[in-house]
Amino acid sequence: MTGIVWSKRLGKLLAVTSLVATTCVALGIWQIARLHQKQQYNAAVRAGLSAAPAPVGALLSGGADADAVRYRRAEATGTYDIAHEFVLYGRTQRSEAGNHLLTPLRVADGSAILVDRGWVPLDVDDPGEAAAAPPRGDVQVEGVLFSSEGDPPGIPGQTDVEETTLSKVDLARIQSQLPYPIAPDYLLLQRQSPTQPDGFPEPAPLPQLSEGPHLGYAVQWFMFAAITLAGFVVLALREGRDPRAAGLDRVG
Repeated sequence: MTGIVWSKRLGKLLAVTSLVATTCVALGIWQIARLHQKQQYNAAVRAGLSAAPAPVGALLSGGADADAVRYRRAEATGTYDIAHEFVLYGRTQRSEAGNHLLTPLRVADGSAILVDRGWVPLDVDDPGEAAAAPPRGDVQVEGVLFSSEGDPPGIPGQTDVEETTLSKVDLARIQSQLPYPIAPDYLLLQRQSPTQPDGFPEPAPLPQLSEGPHLGYAVQWFMFAAITLAGFVVLALREGRDPRAAGLDRVG
């Protein structure tokens, strides 16, 4: 019966094979972990959206955990503070490049919740532009709560340099430029009354829920590991049939 002829060359090949196969397995496990994270995120979003809208003040009152109410539908009444608006640049909608407008909504107690009012064309890049100004006076809004994409508001040591064009919804940075406190979550606007006078901004759609390609990637990495190991066995058996290996130690 033909076995495996052990040689230094085969030993080196085994070391390389082990390294490659181990790396592939590790990457496959990482993709499985990413899949579980995505599933947990999807479950949290679905759970939040399934609840009826509730007042922002009730959801975030008494030092409530901002993370616990993420993705909850919320509603509020107040007045937009257009003088302290921010531009969230580089956002796409319907495959068109543009920006979002972030505007504090002042509520009855003097605080505010930051409202992502939605998408505007790319040429609307200056906070407070008349073309996308919100309605005057009291406005009723309904949307979904999301966490800060940076630090939460109230984190000490944030810069107080004025920066009204942002790359992410960093509530700590925004809070440092406002003369009043803001809620620890922001509201992604879905409905508003009165509606926008000129049609812009357009409310942004909620994030699409999918599990992504992680399972497929994991299967691929595990297959690469199996192919690598199988390839080593095939090469080792071929060496066992090689007459030039007759003087080497035979295993099996």
